[in-house]
Amino acid sequence: MPATHDTRPTRLERWLPGLGVAHHYDRSWLRGDIVAGIVLTALLIPAGMGYAEVAGLPPVTGLYATIVPLVVYALVGPSRILVLGPDSSLAPIIAAAIIPLAVVEDERIALAGLLSLEVGAVLLIAGALRLGFVTDLLSKPIRIGYLNGIALVVILSQLPKLLGFSIDADSIAEEIHAIATGIAEGEAETLPSAIGIVSLVVILGLKRWKSSIPGVLVAVVGAMIVVAVFKLQDEVPVAGAMPRGLPTPALDGITVDDAVQLFPAAVGIALIAFADTSVLSRTFAARAGHTVNGSQEMAAIGAANVATGFLSGFSISASSSRTPVAEQSGARTQLAPLVGAVLIVAFILLAPGVTAYLPSAALAAVVISAALSLIDISGVAELFRVNWVEGALSIAAFLGVALLGVLEGIVVAIALSLVAFVNLAWRPYRTELGRVPGLRGYHDVTRNPAAERIEGVLILRFDAPLFFANGGMFDDYVRAQVIAARDAGRSVHTVILAAEPITQIDATAIDELVELDDYLRTHDITLILAELKSPVREQLERYNLTVDGKPRFDDSRFAPTTGAKIDEITGQLRSDISGDDTER
Repeated sequence: MPATHDTRPTRLERWLPGLGVAHHYDRSWLRGDIVAGIVLTALLIPAGMGYAEVAGLPPVTGLYATIVPLVVYALVGPSRILVLGPDSSLAPIIAAAIIPLAVVEDERIALAGLLSLEVGAVLLIAGALRLGFVTDLLSKPIRIGYLNGIALVVILSQLPKLLGFSIDADSIAEEIHAIATGIAEGEAETLPSAIGIVSLVVILGLKRWKSSIPGVLVAVVGAMIVVAVFKLQDEVPVAGAMPRGLPTPALDGITVDDAVQLFPAAVGIALIAFADTSVLSRTFAARAGHTVNGSQEMAAIGAANVATGFLSGFSISASSSRTPVAEQSGARTQLAPLVGAVLIVAFILLAPGVTAYLPSAALAAVVISAALSLIDISGVAELFRVNWVEGALSIAAFLGVALLGVLEGIVVAIALSLVAFVNLAWRPYRTELGRVPGLRGYHDVTRNPAAERIEGVLILRFDAPLFFANGGMFDDYVRAQVIAARDAGRSVHTVILAAEPITQIDATAIDELVELDDYLRTHDITLILAELKSPVREQLERYNLTVDGKPRFDDSRFAPTTGAKIDEITGQLRSDISGDDTER
């Protein structure tokens, strides 16, 4: 018999997935991984440096925050090709957290490292507790609005650099006014503006034409060549030469008070980082036919943040722009990002002076192009088309970030997500049901004009769990429907609640249900709960509700289906449908 190989991961490989990939590595993947790593390097360097500047940190820290996470995630990350590093949605949050606490560059580096350590700790603990579901707090409308707000904040912060001047503003309104005033008064410098605008046009143009050549690579290399050839390094702002050396710990001077002040930002960053990473991870794993454990992904992102925070970096997440580039360039495993990390190290050690020719305007163009990719106006329009409430929530999240600030915007986004959830459950869809001739089941009378009401019976549906926020509304709705039926001349002796959508009943809602049942009893109306799920019925029975010394809700008050109860009440089966479709 042919030999077989056990491909199941060992316990060590389950903890360190990178070892499993290395153990089962196929040599046919090597070329694609190396090519992808080389292509990635061209994006990782300018992106890392640019996002470091957005975060209020020296550009070299962006390279450290790229190298370390790539190496760590290659070992502990469950995804095959996820690319980690500085991110446009996190950089403004980092800046908002650390800049008010420090003016000196070294202090900011230490605070950014501390913040990353806290982010990592939050993610590691959450991963151990299997709390990946918390990212569901950020619903799609809220995420769209939040990212639109982040895009606006980033673009406004980089626009003056693109045009070669600086501004001092404390709010988005002041930023817009200062930028407009600077442009109107001629503060924009010709050379930086030309370099920045041309770089941005090149990046966006090649992206729009879906060119296989990375626009970022062309723009950055081209700008550096122009500065070097025409000796413009003294005429335009440049990133400056990088210090030669590998990342080292830089946490001197941090205090417990710093940790306390940074912790709220750390929780927000952890939530955003994992939300972005989990979506990317699941998407690319599905394309490759793999599965990814969410809790393990959370822990891996946490480990990467801890490592980069300890080694002069700052908070990171998965990149929605660099990961697709890796995939399109042929990456099959985490070897591709590792190649990128090695090449960046070589760049820092062997040619750190090259960035002395890298104009800040070109870096600003890189960041602005990434921020523009976050904008989703069509998504907002689609939300308004489908559900104006979700569209309004998206706009509110956008305004929270834009007007209140990035950190405050996170709180607003989460609060709005909870409000949206409560609103949906508080004011669910509710309707009366009727019998449509020839159609099995009982259906919404407002959507089916041909629906027939059953004599003496009112069939209602309430599409949500019953809890403290909607119990009173449920009671009022049923009473109002009974009164409306009687006002219309209908005699009602039975109210059937099509209860399948009701997945839970809390103590407050139980009180409302009892009050409703008492009200109906005084009007000689019987309340029937049809299609109630067994766990909910058992929950109801545990309350031991009684009336006149007898169980309030005995077996006679439940029905397996609405149709079965109607057949019992009318004493006949439906004649408008036949065979296996007969409603029972």
